[in-house]
Amino acid sequence: MRFVIRILLALTLAASQGAFGHAVVTHNSLKLKPVPVNQASQVELSFNSKVELDLSEVFLVSAGDVMTSISASPGAKPGQVLLDLPALAPGEYAIKLKIFAADGHLSEDLLRFFVKEPK
Repeated sequence: MRFVIRILLALTLAASQGAFGHAVVTHNSLKLKPVPVNQASQVELSFNSKVELDLSEVFLVSAGDVMTSISASPGAKPGQVLLDLPALAPGEYAIKLKIFAADGHLSEDLLRFFVKEPK
C-alpha cells in the first residue's frame, strides 16, 4: 500500500510542475545590444508565456533606488515586450518588472545593466 501511495505522490508532484504559470524572462536585448549613452532606446524582452501589460508595471531604477515608470508595449511575437528607455547618462541601472502572465500569475524580476561611454 505504501508503494502505491508513493507512486501516486510522485505522479501528482510531476504533474503539478506544469501547472505553474509565471511569466519568466527568457531573453533580453540588454545582453546583445548595449544601451547607448544619452540617447533614448528600446529594450526587447521575451517571456515564456503571454503577458497582460495592462495589469503589469515596469520601472527604471536609477542610482539611489529612484524608480521611474517606463512604458511597455507588446512586440510582434507572442510573449515579446518592448520597453522605452529615456536618454540615460553613464551609470548603473536596473529594470524592475512586475508582470502578470495571461493566466493571472504575478512574476517579479530585476534586470541590471550598465550604460557606458563607447571606447
